[in-house]
Amino acid sequence: MIFDTDIGIDLGTTSVIVATKAKGIILREPTVVAMDKNTGRLLNVGMAAQRMLGRTPGNIVAIRPLRGGAISDYDMTERMLRELVRKAINFSLFKPRILITVSSGITEVEERAVIDAGIEAGARKVYLMEAPLAAAIGAGLDISKADGHLVVDIGGGTTDVAVLSLGGVVESNSIKAGGEAFDDAIIKYIRRKHNVLIGEATAEELKKSIGCVFPRPETATVDVKGRCLLTGLPRIVPISTTEILEAFEEVTERIMEIIHHTLENTPPELVADISQNGIVLTGGGSLLWGFDKLIESRTNIPTRIADDAELCVGYGVWKALDMIGEMHEGTLNLARRKQLRA
Repeated sequence: MIFDTDIGIDLGTTSVIVATKAKGIILREPTVVAMDKNTGRLLNVGMAAQRMLGRTPGNIVAIRPLRGGAISDYDMTERMLRELVRKAINFSLFKPRILITVSSGITEVEERAVIDAGIEAGARKVYLMEAPLAAAIGAGLDISKADGHLVVDIGGGTTDVAVLSLGGVVESNSIKAGGEAFDDAIIKYIRRKHNVLIGEATAEELKKSIGCVFPRPETATVDVKGRCLLTGLPRIVPISTTEILEAFEEVTERIMEIIHHTLENTPPELVADISQNGIVLTGGGSLLWGFDKLIESRTNIPTRIADDAELCVGYGVWKALDMIGEMHEGTLNLARRKQLRA
């Protein structure tokens, strides 16, 4: 039986997506919370709170309650979820069942924190779903058959790689490296090479405009404004696509290593399927120029970026609400143990 109040939440490091069975995706907000330190009062959630980052007076703090795909501030996460649930259902006599996506590499302690935060936010029951599984469903892959698919979900705080078959995860790995790691790489590179400090927003804009993980056919250059570390004064430096490629090298290699590691531990029959079906990229990080070309050149497996890559996990968790009645309540690790005993 499907309740109108069932809610699906893609709880990402940089953004959170909320969907209901009847309406589909209804909210997409940055994972940011603003509060008054003196009173403890919640001031804003999402976009309104993000605008306060780095611009708040002493008594107001704007924070990101998730880091690396896991809860870093439990109280703020619970309050953020409560506000999002309130926006999603407005008023209901029944507490909702909530399906929340989590990283494949999440520990049982981290899983319990997500479940407890969901219950405290007003859920009747909380179900967890691995992000790459939701991404595959959202990308329109038919994972119900005995046929192997490989999904690489590059989110804001984590990259999840999973081999899927017969409706479940056969092999998965996760690292705490995603869009934010690329932003940090830009900041560190410009600081080291040019002695100029730039902010997170500037780094993200640079990543989106000329960022690449594979050599571009043509070199582009952008003037970047920052603060000179030698004089303390504003300074403009030209940054090229070649420099960004160099800055991204370490993070890119970490992602490639986890893809290779996942393939090495996948049964040969499923590797043969993946060679035929190709690799599917999802998540905002997959939109970095050349990711599909890089992976295809290094694995010799056809690679494509899913349509609406940024929203694949959100679409997947929405579609998965159809199956919520068949899911194990509680932690993923506990569910896996139950399946092994069965």
